[in-house]
Amino acid sequence: MTDIESRLRAAAFGADTGVPDAVLAEAEIGEADEPLPRWLAAVVLGARGQYARAAALLEPLLTCRDGVLASLAASTLASHRRQLGGHANARTLDAAALRARPGAAGSGAVVGAGDPDGIDVAGAVADALLGLAADALALGRQREARTLLARVAAANPSCWRTRVRHAWVSAEVELAAGAAVAACPHAERAAAIARERGASRHVLKSDLVLAAALGAVGVTRDTAGVIVLAGRVRDDTRKLGLYPLTWPAALLLADATGIEDAAAARELRREASGIVHALLQRADPLGRSLAIASPWVPKVG
Repeated sequence: MTDIESRLRAAAFGADTGVPDAVLAEAEIGEADEPLPRWLAAVVLGARGQYARAAALLEPLLTCRDGVLASLAASTLASHRRQLGGHANARTLDAAALRARPGAAGSGAVVGAGDPDGIDVAGAVADALLGLAADALALGRQREARTLLARVAAANPSCWRTRVRHAWVSAEVELAAGAAVAACPHAERAAAIARERGASRHVLKSDLVLAAALGAVGVTRDTAGVIVLAGRVRDDTRKLGLYPLTWPAALLLADATGIEDAAAARELRREASGIVHALLQRADPLGRSLAIASPWVPKVG
């Protein structure tokens, strides 16, 4: 493993999220026959909400000769589209990710097997299926989402990243079904796996999902728990520059805070809107248009 790959892996899947921009730039201008650093750089850039830079790296990788990286690139771009509210567009990309996997017609070489972060055949297939499950859920197809989750679970995934992402989507499916009690264990499991791995970004996303479950309306609502978790995610993601997680945390915090302090809640919602506005300035034209049209993304301007 090269030094640049090691540093980018640590930023994408580990504890060192503060990788310098110079390292990202080096990956961006790297050799075309070295696609892995480019994909890792795109993952890091997307986590920071630098969607246009990420898309510029991912789009050429969609036709990469390596079936694993072509599939992972499509899944990653789909994830960024979902973050901007473009679930239908993401669904097309996730389907392409499943077609591009090694073993499918026309797929190319395999980048590796048994990779610790799921940069392999099993990880690529799981990413595509979990992406399709998230898309189905957002498009109101809960049964389809559960079926796709079951396909991933049936493979008995060993990769930590697959197990974390499976838990995220499982929690979201339960929340969509109005079963907040059932959602909490999934989010807690995701957080435990991510903490054991030392994956800072995944810990924060897991805590965000748990905060959403705790804040679900009903007898399970835990306002104090939401304030603690969402507040910590909001503060930590701002410090780390992981703004795609900051604005949802601010909205969760606003909903919980608004019960006692309406003025503070309004300020938090303004903060979330301001972050979205800044992220849209970093998005490519398609991503920006998807966000503007989406009912899931706060309106700005």
